[in-house]
Amino acid sequence: MCAGSFCLSRPSVPSARPASPDSTEGHQAKGGGPLQPPPPVHSPDHSAVIVPERRGDMPELVVTALLAPSRLTLKLLRAFMWSFVYCAAGLTAAVYGCIALTNVLCRPRRGCCGQPRCAAPACLKDPTLGEHDFLSLRVSAGSSGLRLHSVSAGRGNGPLMLFLHGFPENWFSWRYQLREFQTRFHVVAVDLRGYGPSDAPKDVDCYTTDLLMADIQDIILGLGYSKCILVGHDWGAVLAWNFSIYFPSLVERMVVVSGPPMSVYQDYSIRHIGQFFRSNYMFLFQLPWLPEKLLSMSDFQILKTTLTHRKRGIPHLTPDELEAFLYDFSQPRGLSGPINYYRNIFRNFPLEPQELATPTLLLWGEKDPYFELGLVRAIGSRFVPGRLETHILPDAGHWIPQTHPKEMHQYMWAFLQDLLD
Repeated sequence: MCAGSFCLSRPSVPSARPASPDSTEGHQAKGGGPLQPPPPVHSPDHSAVIVPERRGDMPELVVTALLAPSRLTLKLLRAFMWSFVYCAAGLTAAVYGCIALTNVLCRPRRGCCGQPRCAAPACLKDPTLGEHDFLSLRVSAGSSGLRLHSVSAGRGNGPLMLFLHGFPENWFSWRYQLREFQTRFHVVAVDLRGYGPSDAPKDVDCYTTDLLMADIQDIILGLGYSKCILVGHDWGAVLAWNFSIYFPSLVERMVVVSGPPMSVYQDYSIRHIGQFFRSNYMFLFQLPWLPEKLLSMSDFQILKTTLTHRKRGIPHLTPDELEAFLYDFSQPRGLSGPINYYRNIFRNFPLEPQELATPTLLLWGEKDPYFELGLVRAIGSRFVPGRLETHILPDAGHWIPQTHPKEMHQYMWAFLQDLLD
């Protein structure tokens, strides 16, 4: 099996005798060149051309016939999957439409649609978090040429620690970690493609897994490193899992917070219907333009509730910190890039399970409203023994880097201590 598809090679059959010039099994090219296909033979009345059968064609036909049921089953499975996805998308659109309309009716002064913020909040310019820069992705052969916004600190202090954020967030969600680890690491938090000041291609096909993996590769190599400590939360966690499989040599250690590998998520969700309800927003995001419209209504009230809800959000988030996220999403097409990540989720269904081997610290909130606790056990079953360290925070929800930074830092320092000795 090669890269997720079957690779069939035709066995070589030794010839019983050398091909003669008159043989129809093959012809030697002049000068001792490779065997050429036998010439066509005309029928007796010259009304048709008979192409002699070549050895090896029959096995291919047999293989095609044998694989036909599997291919048909896969097509039917995908057709069923997309039917389910769009039915679920219609239902979730109705639910979120009612929520958005209620928000507008309850807060009429805010208007129907959110307005772009004109000025960035002061917290985005905090010099203690690091220096702002743009990384040009022009390193590897498959480089996109995009520019990604980054904030970095501690260059020369130690190994590269690269932070990948989730949704609806940006680089600012790592503010506590940037301050904590810049004394011993070169810390870099990026705005992923489509987010904030980073370039945001319009096409949905510009947000596939392969392209996102190439972005991370270019960031690491472009910064002059051959490996890194990769830290991801939510969507950033999903990308980190994939990257450790695509480019294991570039990941020395991995810290994953509140996010499963996509193959584990797919397999688990099929067996646990409750996970589908927790992730219902993913179905809404399969639709064109409507998700952006609903999320922006009543001045982005759905996003505000997501981030500040007393139980499901970040309760202590200040108004200025909330604006640090809303500022980016309020810009023209500020939501389309992030939602395009979700629009590519089901394109590779079903995903093949992978064995995970990168030394990884997994942090999970026991009260995470979006991912069931059973996913932790499912992740552990895919790991090479001894490579996964797991900690479940009993009072934490989904936003651990922002709600429980002290506990997160303690686990990270202990996990990375041998790299600093």
